[in-house]
Amino acid sequence: MNFLFACGGTAGHVNPALSIAAQLRSILPDSKVLFVGAGRELENRLVPRAGYELLNIRMSGLRRGFSPEDIAYNLKTMMNVAAANTQAAKAIRGFEPDAVVGTGGYICYPVLSVAARMHIPTFVHESNAVPGLTTKLLSMSVDNVLVSFQGLEGEYRRPERVIFTGTPVRDGFIAAKERAGERDAGAKPLVVSFWGSLGAERMNEVIAEFIKFNIDKMFFRHLHAAGKNGGVEVMKRRLKQLGAPDDLPEGVEIREYIDDMPSAMADADLILCRAGGSTIAELKAMGKPAVLVPSPYVTNNQQIENAKQVQKSGGALMLLEKTCTGQVLFDTVSGILRDADRLARMSEAQKASVGPEAASIIAEIILTRCS
Repeated sequence: MNFLFACGGTAGHVNPALSIAAQLRSILPDSKVLFVGAGRELENRLVPRAGYELLNIRMSGLRRGFSPEDIAYNLKTMMNVAAANTQAAKAIRGFEPDAVVGTGGYICYPVLSVAARMHIPTFVHESNAVPGLTTKLLSMSVDNVLVSFQGLEGEYRRPERVIFTGTPVRDGFIAAKERAGERDAGAKPLVVSFWGSLGAERMNEVIAEFIKFNIDKMFFRHLHAAGKNGGVEVMKRRLKQLGAPDDLPEGVEIREYIDDMPSAMADADLILCRAGGSTIAELKAMGKPAVLVPSPYVTNNQQIENAKQVQKSGGALMLLEKTCTGQVLFDTVSGILRDADRLARMSEAQKASVGPEAASIIAEIILTRCS
């Protein structure tokens, strides 16, 4: 069988597609897989590295403003859509897919809409609690909308097409969860924090205060990823301004980036992070309690709504960035870590909120529809 995937722009779009593709390949080793992206750096790096063919189609998004620049940009996008439809149709005819799957990014719209008009089974996956514009536009034409949270049927005009599957996570998280919680007897709890690969200036300021409070108490160990935009040096300068020693004490570590995130999360007792769809799925897969500080800069407050869903289930606590200070975050984390029963309940809530592996569920849906 032939499977075509459309995705691009962020790891939260690309990684779920890679997980689904790998699952389909494990079931049907001789199947062919083609990825269609929009030429962004991330899909150009991740897709070929995973061993799949990648075809890029020129595509841009929409801006919601009404300035002359926004209007000009959107007119350009409309022209790109027309050209992308032609390129998508050519790619689909040449590849002859048995199913087309979209996991996010504007490139999904031309590819899946063209495939649906050709009566090819089509599926779009939405990792956020609030559907994005592309998912909303496609929900009327695709065979199924696959969602990450339960009870979201009412968000779509065709609720009968909505199926709860969860969000597929990278293989490393599935393997690492088997050893989650293992650590030397007597070791202090470990807190892991990160705000995305580039970091977040405001939250790094909060974390600097948070680290200073912890240095004074040393109640827990802490690993923080400050981001690739010079985050480590900026953090060190802030800590010095706050009166922290030049050399951080043992058990407190600041890195630019956490290369092996599955292992870091497996070792953690509590995780501090944003609330993107893929991050939420990884926390659930690992059964990890979290303090979520959603990004306030995401369209339609998607991360806030994601965090509300996890907080409602009992697996995490949400703090808003505008009211989050180093003191508030330190008191919150300390309170959770001191209450072993609460920490255990949060972990169980995370595990209970995820069903069987999402990639397996989605692969079964695709293959059933194609049979």
